[in-house]
Amino acid sequence: GIMSTDPCSFSSGTRAVTRHLNLVLHVDFDRCVIRATVQLTVEALEDRFSALTLDTRDLQIVSVSANGQAARFTMGPKHSFKGTPLDITLPFDLSRGQHVIVEVTYETSPSASALQWLSPEQTAGRKQPYLFSQCQAHHCRSMVPCQDTPSVKHTYYAQVSVAKDLVAVMSAVRDGQEVDPQDNNRIIYRFRQPVPMPSYLIAIVVGALESREIGPRSRVWSEKEFVDKAAFEFSETETMLKTAEDLVGPYVWGQYDILVLPPSFPYGGMENPCLTYATPTLLAGDKSLSNVIAHEISHSWTGNLVTNKTWEHFWLNEGHTVYLERMIGRSLVSEQFRQFKAMGGWKDLQDSVNTFGADNVLTNLVPSLQDVNPDDAFSSVPYEKGFALLYHLEELLGGPEVFMGFVRSYIQRFSYGSVTTDEWKNHLFTYFKDQVEVLNKVDWNAWMFTPGMPPTWSLCSDVAKDQDLSSFKESDVKMLSSHQLIEFLSLLLQEDALPVSHVKKMEEVYDLNAIMNSEIRFRWLRLCVRSRWEEAVPMALKMATEQGRMKYTRPLFRELSNYEKYRDEAVRVFLAHRAAMHPVTSGLVAKDLKVDASKTTSL
Repeated sequence: GIMSTDPCSFSSGTRAVTRHLNLVLHVDFDRCVIRATVQLTVEALEDRFSALTLDTRDLQIVSVSANGQAARFTMGPKHSFKGTPLDITLPFDLSRGQHVIVEVTYETSPSASALQWLSPEQTAGRKQPYLFSQCQAHHCRSMVPCQDTPSVKHTYYAQVSVAKDLVAVMSAVRDGQEVDPQDNNRIIYRFRQPVPMPSYLIAIVVGALESREIGPRSRVWSEKEFVDKAAFEFSETETMLKTAEDLVGPYVWGQYDILVLPPSFPYGGMENPCLTYATPTLLAGDKSLSNVIAHEISHSWTGNLVTNKTWEHFWLNEGHTVYLERMIGRSLVSEQFRQFKAMGGWKDLQDSVNTFGADNVLTNLVPSLQDVNPDDAFSSVPYEKGFALLYHLEELLGGPEVFMGFVRSYIQRFSYGSVTTDEWKNHLFTYFKDQVEVLNKVDWNAWMFTPGMPPTWSLCSDVAKDQDLSSFKESDVKMLSSHQLIEFLSLLLQEDALPVSHVKKMEEVYDLNAIMNSEIRFRWLRLCVRSRWEEAVPMALKMATEQGRMKYTRPLFRELSNYEKYRDEAVRVFLAHRAAMHPVTSGLVAKDLKVDASKTTSL
C-alpha cells in the first residue's frame, strides 16, 4: 500500500528519503545555543524531484546549498507543535534513485524543545554547566533540520566542539577526539552511527562526565558524584544483554552504554542507541529498579531496529518492548516474577485510563494523532495495553515459547525498517497461518480502536491468588520485597482514599517516610496526599520538584491540586520551579494544573 504519511511531520518521506546525516556541532554554553552545519544525503524517490521540505522548530537558518550550489529556501508558517517547514528548492532536478547532499548552516534557539541547558548550580558537581537532548517524539527538528519522522531511517556521523574541561557523548560509537584546530581551548569529539535509525534517536550530552566499565561492551557515564553508585546499580547489564540476545538474536549496535542524567530528565529511561539514558531516580542502592534497563535494552530490537512508522503506532515500539523486558525477567528470575510484573502493569493501565477518562480516544491502542501533539498523548496505554494484547495472544496461541518464535520472526522480517499495525498484524496472520480461526476470534476492533480497558485479559489465576496483596494489609510489610511493597501501595491507590488515621498508623508501624526507593516513595506520598494527611504535603512537593521524571512529577502535582486546601500552594511551588524544569515537563504540568502558559508570576 501507500507509505502512510506522518501527521506529525511536514517532510514527505514518500517523495525523498534521507540516507545519512553528517553533523558538525559547536556547543556554546554562554548563549545556550548550538551553532551547526548538517549535510543530509537525500535520495529522490520520484523523477523530476526538486522540492525538499524539512522539519524545523525555532531554528535560525543561515544558508542552504545542494551539492555545493546555493539553494533557494523559504520558511513556511509556524505551527503550534509541529514547528516550521523549511522548503528548499534544489537548483537542479533529480531522477528517481539519485542522491543529493543538502547542506544547511543554522543555529538552535536557547528555548529549543529538544535541549535542556543546565547551569552549574543545577548539576551534582556545581562547577560546570550541562546540556542534554531529548528528541523523542518530535523534538529533533529543534536541534537539526531533518525529516523528523520515524518512517525515515538514516546513519550519521558527528563532530562536536566543546570547552576542553567538558566531555561530549552521543547515541553512537565514540570515534576519537582532538584539539579543535579553530580554538585550542576546545576539544572536538567524533561519533559514528553505522546502523540506520530514526531522527528521534539522535542524542547529545555535554558535561563534566566520567565513565566506568561495567561489562565487555558497556560503560556507565555520569558526573563523578554518581558514577560509582551507577556502576553498582547497573552491574547486571551484560547479563541482561546476553539474555535478550538469547531471546531475539544478536545485538547489532556494538556498544551498550548507560548515561545517568541530572534529576530534571523527564523519563525513566530513553533507548538512544549505544547510549541509554537513565534517570537518577533508578539509583535505589539495591538494583531493584533495574527493570528499566531491561526495558531500554529490549528497545535495541523493538523500537530501534524495528521502528513504529508514525507515533500512532507507538504501541509497536512499547508493547513489544514491555513484553521482552518481562521475558528477560522471566529468564533471570521466574515466570511468577513475570506474572507479578504483568499485574502491576495492568494497574498502571487502569490508572492511565482513569486519568484520561474511559472514553478518551487517546486510550485507544492505535489513536489518531491528526492535530494532536504527541507529548499530550504520552501515557502507559501503548506500553500496558500493548503488552496486554501480546500476552492475550500468547495465551491463545500456545504459550511464551511459541509466541517468542513469532516475536523473533517479526523482528527479522522488519529489521532496519519502520512498520505499521497492519503490517504487524499481517505478519502475525502469516506466521500463525495454521491458527487463523483462533486469531479471527480476537475482537481486533475492540483492542485497537476502542477506548478504555481492553476487552478481555486473564492472568494465571493461581499466581494472582498467590500474589493477592490485600492479605498483606495486616501482615508485616517489613517482610515484603520492594517489588511487593510497590504492588501493595498500587492496590491501595486503586481503592477509595484511606482515612487519614490509617496512613498515620502505617507510617507509625512501617516507617514508610524513611524509604527512599523512588517507586515506593512516589506511591506512598500519593496515598498520603489523597488521604488529606497535611504532613505529607511538603514531602510530596519536594519529590515533585527535586526530580523531574514525569511519571512522578505529573501525578504528584495532580494529586496536590485535587487537595483543595493546598491547590494554590501547589501552583505557587510549580511557578517557582518552572524555569528549572525540562520544557516538556513544565508545559505538561502547566496543562495538568490549568495554569496559563504565559503566566510567569505567582497567583
